[in-house]
Amino acid sequence: MKNYKFKINGNNYAVEIQSVEGNEIKLELNGSAYTVEVDREIKQSKTPKLVRPVAVPSTDNSAQTAKTAAPTGANTAIKSPLPGTILDILVNVGDKVSIGQKMLVLEAMKMENGIDSDVAGVVKEIKVRKGDSVLEGDVLLVIGE
Repeated sequence: MKNYKFKINGNNYAVEIQSVEGNEIKLELNGSAYTVEVDREIKQSKTPKLVRPVAVPSTDNSAQTAKTAAPTGANTAIKSPLPGTILDILVNVGDKVSIGQKMLVLEAMKMENGIDSDVAGVVKEIKVRKGDSVLEGDVLLVIGE
């Protein structure tokens, strides 16, 4: 559990606390096991465990579809992951894009963020222009087959 080192009257002691139950402590002192009783019960403070729900980014079409899945005949909307300003558009309508290809540059919180393609296909529509301000979840591009 916990290890301590003490020096008493020039003698070194290594103490390892094995367990604490009520007012009884099981420990090992310089390799020898001891059970020690204390005059009151020792309450251990427990650190709370932080549990967070699984977050699904707003850019996903649905929670069940993997982000790198190929389009299933329908058009796929590429959405803004956070609010910001469009700095650059790196594709044109009719361009073929592959998974992971950078298509846009979005400035958010004074940082440049590359918006990559989640699917392979052809750019069907570009819904933003350079300099446009977008909100989280706004459709930036549409990719189809």
